[in-house]
Amino acid sequence: MFKSFEPNKIFAITSKAPKYVLLLFIIILTIGLTEALVLSPEDYKQSDVVRIMYVHVPAAWISLGIFSSLALLSVGSFVFKNKNFALIGKSLAPSGFVFNIIALVTGSIWGKPTWGTWWVWDARITSMLILALFYGIYLLAWRIYENKEQVIKVTSLIAILGVINVPIIKFSVDWWNTLHQPASINILSMNTAIHASMLIPLGIMTAAFVLFSLLIFLMKYNTELIKVKNKGLDRL
Repeated sequence: MFKSFEPNKIFAITSKAPKYVLLLFIIILTIGLTEALVLSPEDYKQSDVVRIMYVHVPAAWISLGIFSSLALLSVGSFVFKNKNFALIGKSLAPSGFVFNIIALVTGSIWGKPTWGTWWVWDARITSMLILALFYGIYLLAWRIYENKEQVIKVTSLIAILGVINVPIIKFSVDWWNTLHQPASINILSMNTAIHASMLIPLGIMTAAFVLFSLLIFLMKYNTELIKVKNKGLDRL
């Protein structure tokens, strides 16, 4: 089951999914933007600047989640010798890279009014920049190497090595004295320092970004499946 997959059967499902995901994304995004930009209150210290959070935080979460997924898929590729895991990883990486850049840019914009500077070599920011480099190297490797077996090995190693940076990003604000604020939400302990009036739009915007990431993935994955089908392969 893990050693092969049938592109025709998978494509029959994934080719129909994007239009439904797009519709759901538009609905959730509209609700999220209304909540974030209109209904949610100003912060008592940062005023309307805090609204950058509704883009910055979900983008950071998704970029970390996708890279963690790349590492898991890479391990699966090594263990089960399943090339489809690598294909899924290749299709996921572009959206992860885009959200990583969005997190860095919005963080810089947020930093100017709150810290007085566009950029500092803060532990959290620097480790996020390193993650973007890993994303870039991962995507570049798929373009450089033509041999399928070789590119899967190289990209898998990049993802597995790069995932070491994920816990560093997560705990950097706890391990070092940084300008970046500590985590306001702790999923494991179900604790949050964010009021429900801000937490709800943050959750909705995160859901919208997840759907957008899924949409990019499906479009990329379907393209990869078409390439497999054009080669006349029933199995990979």
